[in-house]
Amino acid sequence: MPPTLLNPEMLETLRLIPTPAVSNAIELFDVRPRTAGFMGPDVRQMFPALPPIIGYAVTARSVSAHEPGAKGPASRPDYWRYIEASRPEPYIAVVEDLDQPPPIGAFFGEVNANIHRALGCVGAVTNGGIRDMDEVEALGFPIWASGVIVSHAHVHMVDFGTAVRVGGLVVHPGDLLLADRHGVINIPLEIAPEIPEAVRKIELREKTIIGYCQSPDFSPDGLADLMARL
Repeated sequence: MPPTLLNPEMLETLRLIPTPAVSNAIELFDVRPRTAGFMGPDVRQMFPALPPIIGYAVTARSVSAHEPGAKGPASRPDYWRYIEASRPEPYIAVVEDLDQPPPIGAFFGEVNANIHRALGCVGAVTNGGIRDMDEVEALGFPIWASGVIVSHAHVHMVDFGTAVRVGGLVVHPGDLLLADRHGVINIPLEIAPEIPEAVRKIELREKTIIGYCQSPDFSPDGLADLMARL
């Protein structure tokens, strides 16, 4: 469970900030390396027309390449109860496909998208593939994934509620994630309320630089002088 609860207004403010701006702001707090905290380009937004999402991670791991072993698959109803019992909402389902690479079957399609939305998930992130593109997009359920796959193959859940690795990012249950057309980033909860003001300060500096670059007075020396003063 997250140590800090953000009110709906703060979550909505953060949701509307582009992930690159959030990434720049996080750098100011020196809470993690600049190479950490976000997913790589192998996980991408599958429905660009759908809006960005923000929420707390609920996690699972799945496989599709073979049938369940002697222990059988993890219980889907128990997984659903785990999501329902997680707090606070909104949730983002983060599912690690253990067949990687490449994915063999799709965990998310029309049925799972409807199930997860009913459970309070605002979207999903997976390093696997998805299917039923038209139906999922019409539902308005955003998904970030590695691509599209025709079949679900032998898809079954291995476990849930543990740390997962998706797109090179280790995600723990309760992590605050923001996802948009650029990708997925983890927002450290301890600095989350300070992100909007940090973004404002960075954007003010950037607008000053861009304004000078677009002015008729631009010169390399002038730009160097301006940046030295900012």
